[in-house]
Amino acid sequence: MSITIWVPAPLRATSGGASELSLSASSVRAALQQLERRHPSLYASICDETGSVRRHVGVFVNRSHLRDLEGLDTALKPGDVITILPAVSGG
Repeated sequence: MSITIWVPAPLRATSGGASELSLSASSVRAALQQLERRHPSLYASICDETGSVRRHVGVFVNRSHLRDLEGLDTALKPGDVITILPAVSGG
C-alpha cells in the first residue's frame, strides 16, 4: 500500500533533499518506523526518544491532524498523504 510523506523544506536535508517520500505502510506508526530505518535524522526531527511525535511538530494524514484521528495508530490506505509541519517561530 503506497503512501506519500511530504517533507517540508526545513527538513529536506534529513531526507536526502527529497520533498516527497513514497513507502508502503498500514499505519502512521509503521510509516514512522520505516522512516527511522531509511532516514534516521528525519525521524529524529519528528519523534523523540520514546517514539512519540515531538510537541513542536504537526503530523497530518491528508487534511486531518494526527491528534484528531487515532494518533500513531491511524490506519493508512493507498494514496494517503502524511504531511510533516515543524513549528515556525521567530521574533
